[in-house]
Amino acid sequence: MSVLPLVFTSGWASGVNAYAVVLLLGVFGATGLSDDIPQTLQRPEVLIAAGVLFLCESVADKIPYLDSFWDTVHTVVRPLAGAWIGALLAGQSGSLPDVAAGLLGGSTALASHAVKSGTRMAVNTSPEPFTNVVLSIAEDLGVGGVVTFAMFHPVAAAVIAGVLLAAGLVVLVLLISRIRRYLRRRARRREERALSRRPGGSGPPEEEGQPAGAVARRGSRRSGRAGPPPG
Repeated sequence: MSVLPLVFTSGWASGVNAYAVVLLLGVFGATGLSDDIPQTLQRPEVLIAAGVLFLCESVADKIPYLDSFWDTVHTVVRPLAGAWIGALLAGQSGSLPDVAAGLLGGSTALASHAVKSGTRMAVNTSPEPFTNVVLSIAEDLGVGGVVTFAMFHPVAAAVIAGVLLAAGLVVLVLLISRIRRYLRRRARRREERALSRRPGGSGPPEEEGQPAGAVARRGSRRSGRAGPPPG
């Protein structure tokens, strides 16, 4: 059977949690559950590194704003991981060119990563932290369940991954307004930090938090009310 469904599923899952995918595939191969897993993913050092990084992601993924920072750092990591895993799977089976498998895994991972990071931006517009925890747990369970299912029913798992990816992209479009709100808030915080680092700190108390145009207009009015210069 072609390894194409497994490449697609692993690519989708890598965009959500690449370290969990590497860990699960490595364990499945090391325990003899699947013969399609390359030896590279079964090496002890790879499994240990993937396990440690998975634990780090499990913590960072549940903390508001830290999760978005983590997603930003992994904008390159997750697609590369999806491409790497896809190429390894294709090389192991020989039923699909390595380059094609890498492109499929990488592009699918990039798409699912965009869904995840965009959803987190939208969630972070709310002050409560519970949604982040619920989403993180759901993502981990979803990745674990779909990747495990793919070991026994790769085509059905690929269909599930495709449906989840399509649904996620639709949700992402619906959340654009909240994502923009998050980006504006982040830009405002950066501007406030930049102002606080200037010599003398921020502006006068009555001018803090007000638009620059309003402050300039008020300054002009003050200048207009000033009396004539002393003779």
